[in-house]
Amino acid sequence: MRRIALSPTDFVLSFLVLAGLGLVPLGMRSEYWLGILITALYFAMLAVSWNLLAGITGLFSMAPAAFAMVGAYTTGLLHHHGGVGPLVGIPAAVVVSALVGFALGRVTLRLRGAYLALTTLAFAEILRLVIANSIEITRGDLGLSVSGIFGGAKIPTLYLFLGVLVGYQLVLVWLLRTRAGLYFRAIRDDELGAMGRGVDVVRYKTLAFTVSSAGCGLAGALFVHFLQLASPEMGLILQTGLVISMVVIGGMGTATGPLIGAVLVEVTSEALRAVGVRHMLVFALVVILIGRFFRDGLVGLVARLARRPLPAAAPVSAAAEEGAARQ
Repeated sequence: MRRIALSPTDFVLSFLVLAGLGLVPLGMRSEYWLGILITALYFAMLAVSWNLLAGITGLFSMAPAAFAMVGAYTTGLLHHHGGVGPLVGIPAAVVVSALVGFALGRVTLRLRGAYLALTTLAFAEILRLVIANSIEITRGDLGLSVSGIFGGAKIPTLYLFLGVLVGYQLVLVWLLRTRAGLYFRAIRDDELGAMGRGVDVVRYKTLAFTVSSAGCGLAGALFVHFLQLASPEMGLILQTGLVISMVVIGGMGTATGPLIGAVLVEVTSEALRAVGVRHMLVFALVVILIGRFFRDGLVGLVARLARRPLPAAAPVSAAAEEGAARQ
């Protein structure tokens, strides 16, 4: 897995996947499935952001959906109370999400492992409950009506999401090829060793947390203008569970895995929608199996199969060669 994870091949494959997604609308005319693909791109942004924390820096956060909700409600509240459009609301959502992530990071990132996970989970649930119960400001579970983009047209919206995801991926690739990216992986592999070598662990943890939070906020802000409704349900723990399953299935710590996992899980989930909530049991089983037998995810499995040499041809005996020559 280490040969493929964050290698030039991995980065190139991630952009090939995005290019392939850009070709899908050319052969798809179903408005319904275009909407599903837009939702998959939203989850891909969340998965890429969470992978930066958990897969690359080793920080297991339970708040990606919460930061998407922060971004969604930032632009939603600006539109609802101030009449501000998405051109201002979306950048504001990125800034607010980054600031909240920075503040949470400074408070919690001295924690490790389960303590960090539980703290971020508590933050996510408290934030969701505050939004759901602040009826005078957020309208609670009724949600906020938000202006749409491109008049609700699916294809322009899809290419907007795809373009933003490509730009976000370029920023992450650049970041991971700098010294900061090296420090992220050093913290993941041996935090005490990195600290002993002079790495400012808290600083780079906070940087990873801030960038990841900004990416989640950007995804939430875009998605809420697609849905035209901001709801506390965006921050449900179930949404975070989906993001985690997407990264695990695709391949943690890779650039390509979260993209493949997000599209695969979202499309398959919609295809299995007819069986009801039982489709979640299927994904839970898949995550367990991949975690047990293919810990590197689908990307690692494919890379392993590609490195496996072809079986050698059985040797032909001299007598058999002579007999064949006589015939």
